[in-house]
Amino acid sequence: MSALTITRLSVKEAVSRRLLLAGALLSLAFLVLFALGFNALYSRAASEAGQTETAQVGGIMTMLGVYIVQFLVAFLALFLATGAVSSEIDSGTLHAILARPLSRRSWLGQRWLAFAGTIAVYAMLMAGLLLGIAQVIAGYGAVAPWRAMGLLVLEGMVLLSLGFLGSTLWSTLANGAVVFSLFGMAWLAGIIEFAGEMVGNDLMRNIGIAVSLLVPSDALWRGAAYYLQSPAFLAASSAVGDAGGAGPFGGSAPPSAALIGWSIAYVVLLLAMAARRFGRRDL
Repeated sequence: MSALTITRLSVKEAVSRRLLLAGALLSLAFLVLFALGFNALYSRAASEAGQTETAQVGGIMTMLGVYIVQFLVAFLALFLATGAVSSEIDSGTLHAILARPLSRRSWLGQRWLAFAGTIAVYAMLMAGLLLGIAQVIAGYGAVAPWRAMGLLVLEGMVLLSLGFLGSTLWSTLANGAVVFSLFGMAWLAGIIEFAGEMVGNDLMRNIGIAVSLLVPSDALWRGAAYYLQSPAFLAASSAVGDAGGAGPFGGSAPPSAALIGWSIAYVVLLLAMAARRFGRRDL
């Protein structure tokens, strides 16, 4: 079996799924609706409000749009990962594939690579198109769009790797429930951390940070959200206060090097654990 054959076949498998096709059509519909809504609200703000208020409307709409894209990327990662291993075992497909001179570790790595590439392309495409719409309609320019998109991709890799590990441990249904719950817990922890910063409660802030270390998906989003703000919107938000200006769903500071480093190490660690578990699992 040639190198990366499993990667190529896994990409074909992902693309051929009807649910992914439906997701692609819904994503396109979302972009169209976003463009129409953005244009309507921005045009009204431009005719009725001042330049500063109009710029804020453009910034808020853009941030909300990419916030939804972040959820779409997360759901794609969870959808691809939850049955990545368990469904292949249940269907008996692995018995035929692994009978060839192909190690379990190689199969797992190539499959992860295929799904990771799918997620990366989707995240970059959706975020890039949405930012392009904002640029055309409102002249909106993010502080560092490529960094933001890179963090969105990294968030997808975190969730994908978490799902891969779970898929070597549990059934598809159980894994989906566990990983989705962890994703929701990370999102809630981000809200708790924001509230802790607002009221000066160290316990709430520390709880949010601890959960972010366990599942850093929301922390990566907040880092991406910081880079997605325009210089004017960032200045206006900072005037409100470091935490309050960004709001409970945004980011008021760039991600630390420690967070990025931990997230990358987190992906590697989860994949190593998944490979170890898969190597010992009965098929």
